[in-house]
Amino acid sequence: MANHNISGLASSLAAHGLLSNDKLSQITTSAASENKALTAYLVDNDYITSLALAEFCEAEYGIPLLDNESLDLTDIPEKFINQKLIEKHHALPVYVQHKTLYIAMSDPTNVAALEDFGFSFGMHTEALLIEETQLNKAIDFILEDDVSALGDMGEIDDIEVDESDSRLDESQNADDDTPIVKYINSVLIDAVKKGASDLHFEPYEKKFRIRFRIDGILKEVASPPVNLANRFSARLKVMSKLDIAERRLPQDGRIKLKVSNKRNIDLRVSTLPTMWGEKIVMRILDSSAAALNIDKLGYTDEQKEKYLAALAKPQGMILITGPTGSGKTVSLYTGLNILNTVERNISTAEDPVEINLTGVNQVQINNKAGLTFASALRSFLRQDPDIVMVGEIRDLETAEIGIKAAQTGHLVLSTLHTNSAAETLTRLLNMGVPAFNIASSVSLIIAQRLGRRLCEECKAPLQMPDSELAAIGFTSEQLSEKSNLCQPVGCDKCTDGYKGRVGIYEVMEMSDQLGRIILDNGNAMQISDAAINEGMYTLRQSAIKQALNGVTSLQEVTRIT
Repeated sequence: MANHNISGLASSLAAHGLLSNDKLSQITTSAASENKALTAYLVDNDYITSLALAEFCEAEYGIPLLDNESLDLTDIPEKFINQKLIEKHHALPVYVQHKTLYIAMSDPTNVAALEDFGFSFGMHTEALLIEETQLNKAIDFILEDDVSALGDMGEIDDIEVDESDSRLDESQNADDDTPIVKYINSVLIDAVKKGASDLHFEPYEKKFRIRFRIDGILKEVASPPVNLANRFSARLKVMSKLDIAERRLPQDGRIKLKVSNKRNIDLRVSTLPTMWGEKIVMRILDSSAAALNIDKLGYTDEQKEKYLAALAKPQGMILITGPTGSGKTVSLYTGLNILNTVERNISTAEDPVEINLTGVNQVQINNKAGLTFASALRSFLRQDPDIVMVGEIRDLETAEIGIKAAQTGHLVLSTLHTNSAAETLTRLLNMGVPAFNIASSVSLIIAQRLGRRLCEECKAPLQMPDSELAAIGFTSEQLSEKSNLCQPVGCDKCTDGYKGRVGIYEVMEMSDQLGRIILDNGNAMQISDAAINEGMYTLRQSAIKQALNGVTSLQEVTRIT
């Protein structure tokens, strides 16, 4: 455990008659063979008491002795907790004063400890004496108790964090094997293994919890000690290349993880100051996990044909709408993947770039630098584009440029945040886009949600009265197919009876009839009714179809629609 200059202390003890000369060689050899600090070996084997040893060292070397009440372990600066150094030297940094780092140790001849800690943190170091038994308790509290209190997150796999661009900071000198670093790495790996889309680190007055969003639902996975909250946020901010000293304002950053030779994962990180500390939310952007195969996304045959037909047009605008986390990005990228051929020039403006596609010119929006969706879109139109994708239409300027592009021989794909396909048209009208521009440029609108898939291993048949099914929205024809309805059960291969997600879609083609309603300033209900009469499935009807196929449950049908 330690590699001390043990002969100095041993010789002093022998010279003062506290160790016999004939035992000196045996004790030092035994301590070294057990990889144990001399002080620990002496006290553990009853050669001297912990207090007697400390009092001897205080008198012999003139180093002040810490009393038990003067040491507050919760105040030890978190950035100096370096497990390897602490275990190697059997010493513990306890506080900083006047730019000096004070190291508590029971062996005052351990000059190597002072040199190593000083070199690692770039600071002047001084020794403080502490009783051997007290030092053991302190080290156990800082290292072992923290680790055991954190809980078991399962087997830890190797991951690499790209910190090459990080700001040089004292906390980055801390070794990568400290308990907090190990634990955070295990949390990240566990999130990836479980297919989580988001991680939440949340401090409260008397609790600190970690939650994963798995298949759209948040689940608490761990509750580390609340006094570790600041250490978690400091480590996550270092990994994200954020300012660890700034705790009053929100910050945004990214982490790149290398989980294997062929797989990298990006994490989008957001910090938010709360009453009890900083809440940190991480979005997992895993390009390798995105299924860009249109047959796997959950479209019905009719819906898929409409999407493919719109993608095949040389111009026009395709809009995908839905709340945050509804799978809009994957739907967009699936379309781009189909269009991505050597004959086409494709440019995208995104915030952030979530999936990397070779052959597509992807631009990361930077509002602070003036690179907005509108400015990027204007630049695209000067670069001979065939297809343009705008991550989101947020304002009238972006909408107008996109519509002008769609009217002048370009295929434009984008997203909005609305609840249904019909509401997308009225949202554009409310932004100030003229009705005739909407009617002449928009070719297809897809509203979507993500529902949880039933686990194939444990799902069970469901029996329900026709009256209850009809209240949900089942037609008389669908009631005759209810034998395929299933419900979640739960097993060791899924989460609460669900595993994975499936898209639920409302695909609305622009038609002459819908165009006339828009030109007549019709409302969303009138647009929706006309589209349904032309064969559009609503989100509720699409969800019911997935339930009738045994893909999802009725609970999910009502939850997401």
